[in-house]
Amino acid sequence: MVVIKHRGNFNNTERFLKGAVNMNLKRILDAYGQQGVRALAGATPIDSGKTASSWSYEIIINKGSISLAFTNSNVVDGVPIAILLQYGHATRNGGFVQGRDYINPAIQPIFDNISKNAWKEVRRL
Repeated sequence: MVVIKHRGNFNNTERFLKGAVNMNLKRILDAYGQQGVRALAGATPIDSGKTASSWSYEIIINKGSISLAFTNSNVVDGVPIAILLQYGHATRNGGFVQGRDYINPAIQPIFDNISKNAWKEVRRL
């Protein structure tokens, strides 16, 4: 025989769940998206400036999840230039241009802030 005893109420749980439902995550992620675009544009190696000015973001809302994605629209002959700058690329004469990790250092502080502030928000509820 299993016996379960319960005392108290679920007021704190109900308050947390109601607060979570009412959070405007799209608005919050929109602010971080703008910060991320500025950080990426500032960190992108500049030749013509086209890649740096081609950063954008989108907020993807699915059932049960919300995501923030950063994109760069500077694509030449089907090749995303931001990726070539990040990881390097071969040259026509058989050489190789070394990539430069500029995306991760630029965006990591944004991700850290999202994580830190999301945890604060959850604890506040």
